[in-house]
Amino acid sequence: MPQMFVKIPKERIGVLIGPEGRDKQRIEETLRVELQIDSQTGDVTINLNEGVNDPSLLFKARDYVSAVGRGFSPERAFKLLENEENTLTIIDLREIFGRSLSDVQRVKGRIIGKEGKTRKIIEELTETSISVYGHTVSIIGGVEQTEVAREAINMLIKGSQHATVYRYLNRKRQELKRRRLELWEDSKLFSAEGQI
Repeated sequence: MPQMFVKIPKERIGVLIGPEGRDKQRIEETLRVELQIDSQTGDVTINLNEGVNDPSLLFKARDYVSAVGRGFSPERAFKLLENEENTLTIIDLREIFGRSLSDVQRVKGRIIGKEGKTRKIIEELTETSISVYGHTVSIIGGVEQTEVAREAINMLIKGSQHATVYRYLNRKRQELKRRRLELWEDSKLFSAEGQI
């Protein structure tokens, strides 16, 4: 029987399960999987229900569990399942700074910003959800939006000023809007031609 394994921080197990097991049950019913959770180790085993032959459900469940493990609430992690285009991207700050906790903390502070302002601006301008948790920064969103958010976070990691990052985000937002408008106009034109 196909299965996957995910390890999440032990302190996130309760969030994954939810009050009276409701969040665990919701994900199991939605994706037709079974989650076996070891609260001592943080190990989560994901099994497809019997008779289900769609391995993509295992990947969706893995991403959902990983997102909750990286600090997202179950509601925000559920965005991965509501829209096929949404993906989970995890940036591990230890890969950039090694074991330097002070550098990781400093960069996390830059990404979050005063009272969460920077993270909120990145989320709003890219239409993504961002979680800064432990030694990781995670993004949930569409592929293009996630790429823009990731680049903004990389700019902050490399020391760019916040104003420079905001200008980049505003420019990219305008580009994405323009592209969406062009696609919408093309689809209108295409459907109008089809009716002639």
